[in-house]
Amino acid sequence: MLEARTACSGATGRNGGHTKHASYRHFIDNCKTEGEAEAAKIARFEYNCMKGVHSFAREYDIECDSWEGDTVDIIYDEGQLIKARKAVAKMKRILGEDDPVAKYHLWDPDETRRRYHVEGSLGSVSYAAGSLSAYRFVIGVLKSALGRGLNLQTQTPALRIIRSSKGDSRWTVETHRGAVSASKLVLATNGYTAHLSPPFQGVIVPLRGHMTAQRPGQSLPQDGLPTTYSFIYDDGYEYMIPRPQGSRFAGDIMIGGGLTKAIKAGLQEFGTTDDATADPIIQDYLIDCTESYFGSNWGKDHPEGRLRQAWTGIMGYSSDGFPFVGRMPGEDGLYVAASFQGSGMVLSLLCAKALTHMMTKHEQKSLDAWFPKAFRLGPERLNSKFRGRLHSTAPMDLELKSQI
Repeated sequence: MLEARTACSGATGRNGGHTKHASYRHFIDNCKTEGEAEAAKIARFEYNCMKGVHSFAREYDIECDSWEGDTVDIIYDEGQLIKARKAVAKMKRILGEDDPVAKYHLWDPDETRRRYHVEGSLGSVSYAAGSLSAYRFVIGVLKSALGRGLNLQTQTPALRIIRSSKGDSRWTVETHRGAVSASKLVLATNGYTAHLSPPFQGVIVPLRGHMTAQRPGQSLPQDGLPTTYSFIYDDGYEYMIPRPQGSRFAGDIMIGGGLTKAIKAGLQEFGTTDDATADPIIQDYLIDCTESYFGSNWGKDHPEGRLRQAWTGIMGYSSDGFPFVGRMPGEDGLYVAASFQGSGMVLSLLCAKALTHMMTKHEQKSLDAWFPKAFRLGPERLNSKFRGRLHSTAPMDLELKSQI
């Protein structure tokens, strides 16, 4: 395994760790484009992946601040609220009232204010979710794999990949430290995939996401809020994870998003691969928005100040809002698992499992039963260029018919 920088410093760099199946947010769109059966399969996949991440952490004793509980989407836009109601009703009709995948609860403004300490909402949706330290989880996975024979080479960026001219289907990865050859090569490179595979240029587009860690206001529960949050408005959203008890900085608030608050609705963040800098408008907005969401329930800032830390990370987005998983068309031995739409916590684990099935050609019928067709890598999807965030598995309905 080649890592360009230090272990787990790339695509998971935001370290949001929100294990949240916000499937209702794109269920109606998925029904239209993929059909009801596939839309239900996608929703179940996201739910199972959410549960699977925490189960994996328990099974392999990975210390990663794993927490399972509830989340709430606080809604401030009438159109988003109407769509949420329709989507939840449709999911319950198709999947069944008692199916845990469709267990969403709608709350009116008064109930929302009373339950979740927020002001000015039109209502909310609550459902099962969780959180963990994505960094610590991945480091735990790597440690386990190293114990089973993985050869991990950090600070070794891949410069280019070359297919063997000898007809033996071998691939060579060139680095500044030398070359590595293998019969099977996996690009788990998310927003950076086009650097090594030009056919993905404009197909998987990098997007810089912003994240902050904040000390809670003095009127909020100092031992931490009991749920995770998203705050949904007309053209965007923020997501927020309280640090669980027993973790470092317990009670702190991690909040990310703010894309559309930047100039041109954040257009300049698309195509950006520089995660060493931040957009000052987005960063300032994230610092300010926590008090505006909680209003008088926030209280005075912590004596040491509100902001503990701010950073960015690079995500990968596709034109249809789905990941790419499978063998590269016409390229024996070259495989891809990338473009997780900022929702890797409810996509990447089971996408990796599916890819191993594809690589070993094992239990194909079983794979078809649970792995969405929309996620498979094929020629048609490679011809679909990214034109903006028209439809995304990430919980956000933003249309940026951009110049990208």
